Amino acid sequence: MGSMASGCVLEIPTAGAAGDGKIHAMPASDTSPAAQAMQLRVLREMSGEQRILMALEMSLFTRELAAVRIRQEHPEWQETEVAREPLRLAFLPDPLPAGLR
Repeated sequence: MGSMASGCVLEIPTAGAAGDGKIHAMPASDTSPAAQAMQLRVLREMSGEQRILMALEMSLFTRELAAVRIRQEHPEWQETEVAREPLRLAFLPDPLPAGLR
């Protein structure tokens, strides 16, 4: 896998330019090289604590988005069920550990 500066690459089955049907690598980012360089510069200037806090905030935001989706899909569920569903999904196909049921 490449560094953040070079971006991630996904291998996606496509018809290919030659119509060969092989898997071709393509960038997994729509970020321009200039914006990517600026992002990397900003991240490097941040302290470890700032980067950890940013990651925590992003994680909490993602969890809240998931909870909103779950509530929309299951309006009849109690909050305990909404809170448990991401755990169930994370452990699929295995059942939740006994302490989390």
